[in-house]
Amino acid sequence: MNMKAVTIPQFGSADVLRLDAVPVPTPGPGQVAIDVAYAGANFAEILYRQGIAEVPLPFVPGIEVSGRVRALGPGVEGLSVGEPVAALTIVASGGYAEVVTTAAELVVPLSAYNLPLDVAAALPSNSTTAFLVLDRVARIEPTESVLVHAAAGGVGSQLGQAARLLGAGRIVGTVGSAEKIAKAIGYDEVILRDDVAGAGEFDIVVDMVGGATRRTSLDRLAPMGRMVVMGNASGAADVGISANELWLTNKTVSGFNLAAFAGAFPETVGAGLRRAVEAAASGQLQVRVEVLALDQAADAHRRIESGSTTGKLVLRVNG
Repeated sequence: MNMKAVTIPQFGSADVLRLDAVPVPTPGPGQVAIDVAYAGANFAEILYRQGIAEVPLPFVPGIEVSGRVRALGPGVEGLSVGEPVAALTIVASGGYAEVVTTAAELVVPLSAYNLPLDVAAALPSNSTTAFLVLDRVARIEPTESVLVHAAAGGVGSQLGQAARLLGAGRIVGTVGSAEKIAKAIGYDEVILRDDVAGAGEFDIVVDMVGGATRRTSLDRLAPMGRMVVMGNASGAADVGISANELWLTNKTVSGFNLAAFAGAFPETVGAGLRRAVEAAASGQLQVRVEVLALDQAADAHRRIESGSTTGKLVLRVNG
């Protein structure tokens, strides 16, 4: 039996995305099959499409979804067929489709929460990442100061709010253009990225931009400060960081990749997703969602690549 899905038949621009018919997956041991209602659109899926993150072709992208449990694989407990869920599908991808499978640890039931499925689809990647990066990687302490680049984007819009919930003191975001300043939420102050040199020192810096911003970010770290690298949206060449400099200045640089982390520590990631769901359902975490049709996936990719998005784009599959 086949289903509708957006595929990457070859690497290239957004124009290569194609709405196609592919076989319906079945859950293996420890897996859950989900009838997808909405799928989040993310920068990671652009990297798959461009071939930067190499994947086998043809490939169905989609690292996060909401929907209803379709079937349970052997050994899965705690979930019921038909119940609404939010799920991270980043390990094998496949969310831009009518049905997707993922590890049961990466699925959170929504029955206890008053949370719309379009909003739920926006939580597994960005919101979960925000809590994991600050808590598990940067090991934030109460009152510490935080600087976040790309503050108006999907992840950036969650990092400022998560920092507040985790007890941060001063929280500053940077954006690439003046029109985005008012669109970043959860920050004490939002400034242009070009002005960050005068922003003072920070205990934690989260950089998903790369290039010159990465070098400037390291300079902004206070002694014992931690920079978390989790992207290279600028597309710039890699920036070398001197180990001797880190040693002499008491600074730390860490990396975070959600796909690799979820593959290695699915239970930890599942707990992070549950935390994000609870925060969104209680109103402590705001998510700005714009819904597009599944056949508008290419438009979603173009908008994300252009840097013109604020908040989160989700694709309606069966919503």
